[in-house]
Amino acid sequence: MGPAERQVVQVRCYSGQRYAERPLAFSWRGTEFPVEEVLAEWHEPAGPVFRVRTPEGTFTLGYEEAAGLWWLQP
Repeated sequence: MGPAERQVVQVRCYSGQRYAERPLAFSWRGTEFPVEEVLAEWHEPAGPVFRVRTPEGTFTLGYEEAAGLWWLQP
């Protein structure tokens, strides 16, 4: 999936040593989705990316550090 398919979302995350260490939940289309499990985590040039499992399915969340925005790929 390309960046054109990414949607900006609001994310609640755990931040310990640094911001955006682990997403806890995200809001998308008026619904909050709790993150049950982080399945994978990697770092792209723009920032961290997480593959997460929710009760409704699996999603990819990324944080663009320079812009201060979270994005979602369903």
